[in-house]
Amino acid sequence: MTARRPVGLLVAAGIAFAVLMALGVWQIQRLAWKTDLIARVEARVATEAVPAPGPDEWAALTAENAEYRRVTVTGEYAPDSDVLVQAVTERGPGFWVMTPFATDQGWTLLVNRGFVAADLRDDRPLPAGPQSVTGLLRLSQPAGAFLRANDPAAGRWYSRDTQAIAATLSLPDAAPYFIDAERAGEGQPIGGLTVIAFRNHHLSYALTWFAMAGGLVALTIYALRR
Repeated sequence: MTARRPVGLLVAAGIAFAVLMALGVWQIQRLAWKTDLIARVEARVATEAVPAPGPDEWAALTAENAEYRRVTVTGEYAPDSDVLVQAVTERGPGFWVMTPFATDQGWTLLVNRGFVAADLRDDRPLPAGPQSVTGLLRLSQPAGAFLRANDPAAGRWYSRDTQAIAATLSLPDAAPYFIDAERAGEGQPIGGLTVIAFRNHHLSYALTWFAMAGGLVALTIYALRR
């Protein structure tokens, strides 16, 4: 029995070491992906605005190739159709003002016109007539927030779910994305409050897994010497 113990210990330690190293390598791969994503997003935000994608492009839109793309569109806002989505920003709690926008090309999308404070929610004047909107393309945010599901029937929205909002407003041809409008002038709603931040702790995670693998080797050597 005594002779078998080192063999069993080595096998168990070898499997655990392989798992820990694999997790570390995976985090390194995630680090490379996240670094590339951040670089691409920063490049998109800094470029000139391009026309917002029309229906023939919607199926190909993904977070990797479209999120935070700077776009522009022309058309008119639909009156009396605002949807307020609860938000917490650097200006405190309040709402995002989501408004249907009929484009000159004949299709519709939702525009996040900006933020209104909770106590000023009724102060959100709508620009009339033809408009040109520039901002960042954002993909739909379905389901709601943590532990709080959207309730369209009650008019309670916690995420900017374009499909659900479009269905509630009877917009059958709405785009699967919305635009975070840039700030234009003073007053409410306040545009341009998009927070572009990505958690990137993959390097620390990788170092943790590699350190655990190294510690396992040291403990295994110590145990064998005993």
